Order: sequence, then structure tokens, then C-alpha cells
Amino acid sequence: MSSWGSEPITGWAAGVPFTALPPPSGGPAAAPLIVTWHMMDAPRSDAAFAAALPLAGVPAWRIHLGLPTVGRRAVDGAFEAAQADPMMRYVDPLVRQAGAEFPAALAALRERFPISAGPIGLVGGSLGGNVALHVVARQRVPVAAVALINPAIRARSAVEIFDPAYAWSEESRAAADRLDFVAQAGLITGRGPQPALLLVSGERDYPVLRNDAFELLGALRVGYARPDRVRLTTVPGLDHPLAERPGLEPAPQVPAAKLVDDEITEWFRSYLG
Repeated sequence: MSSWGSEPITGWAAGVPFTALPPPSGGPAAAPLIVTWHMMDAPRSDAAFAAALPLAGVPAWRIHLGLPTVGRRAVDGAFEAAQADPMMRYVDPLVRQAGAEFPAALAALRERFPISAGPIGLVGGSLGGNVALHVVARQRVPVAAVALINPAIRARSAVEIFDPAYAWSEESRAAADRLDFVAQAGLITGRGPQPALLLVSGERDYPVLRNDAFELLGALRVGYARPDRVRLTTVPGLDHPLAERPGLEPAPQVPAAKLVDDEITEWFRSYLG
């Protein structure tokens, strides 16, 4: 029986900050794992994302990882660097660092918590969605199910939202191409087994991100043995963020986030474990 209680557990795993939510009390000694990466819009810390998207209805550990340069790893001058070159000094290094540090963080979490040995679930919001796709596409960790909320599926789209006049170079184009998961959907469809993947798109999200989500849906379904394991759902009234700005601290769940939580809970109850 689980003896971890119900309160969030905060800590560090191989240098990565996390907020862990234990599975419901009375569950098995070991439970499946869902790992999340938060937005860089609100909620933009692991603790804030845990409050906005607790997924309390899933009988699993939900462990929210903090992204580099924000929250407990805030870096002086990071915003100025992002303004100077959002692709090469913000999006690309953030996604690559979050992906590179994940295997060691996952191993540390497995050592600390009673997590079952089966495939895991992944969740990513906004730029955290690009991190989740980067992990699914390029790492060998077994993944049963993925949920992406208003994801930055193409790095190019995220950069052009941040700076519509961005001056692309050969280097930055190449970096954006590596993080374009419509173009690289084959890296996901080529996994065995193919993870169940849910795209959650806010009705009022950036139009370019919504378009990318529809394109990824089509690209994945072409390559999936069971196209029904890839789904896109639109949440009425949802803007890009999942919480009130600035979104660094935990806050009560807003109604739109509750709708997202319900959708993702149902997805993981169907496909995780």
C-alpha cells in the first residue's frame, strides 16, 4: 500500500528540480510514471504546472520536471539572451539541455520512488511539448502514452511568435529543422511500440501552433498501424497559457485547465499501464 500521502514532494533528480505527486493512497506498492515538462508561459515552473495539471485521477506518479533557465534554475540575463537570438540562445539550447539531462533524472527518480518498470507517460506544454517530442523521437526510454498541450511542435513557429522579424541564418535554420517534429514525424512512427499520442489544442491558441498540431496529427496517422492511437482535441475557450500569468507559483486550477486535465486523465487511464 502507498504510504507517501497526498502532498507534493519537491526535490532534485540529477540536478533537475521536480515536483512529484504521489499516486492515490491505497494503490499498489509501485505505480506507473508520468513525467511532464511545463510551459515557458504560465504555468512556467514545475510546482506551478503540478497545480495547474495535477492529473489526480490517474493512478500513477506524476512527476513534473523544471526546465532550464526558469523557476529554481533561473539564470540572470536569460531573457536578454532570448531577445537577442531566440533560436540559438533560447529554444535550441533549452530543448537540447532538457533532453540531455532526462535519462539521468529518470534514473534518479526510479531510485527514489516506487515506480513500476513498465513504459512511462510524457506530458509537455508549449515549449515543454517540443522537449517531450524530442525525447520520444530520439531517446530509447519506453513510452506508452504522450499528451501535448498547445505544443511548440516546430521550433520555427515558437521563434517567430517570439520575434516575427527574426533574421534566420544557416545555423539557426538547421537547428530549427532538428526540432521540427512534423518533418521528423517518422522518428516517432518508427518506434516500436508506437506510443499513444494526444494533442490538446486551445481554441484560442496561436493559429500557427494550432496549424502545426493538425499537421502533426496527419503526419503521425499516416505512419501509425492504428491511427486511432493519435488524436487531436480542441478545448473551447483555451488560450495559450494554462494558468494566470506570471505563473511561477502554484495557483488554483482555472476552469480551462480543468478541461485539459480531464482530457489527459482519460487518455492516460486508457493507455498507461
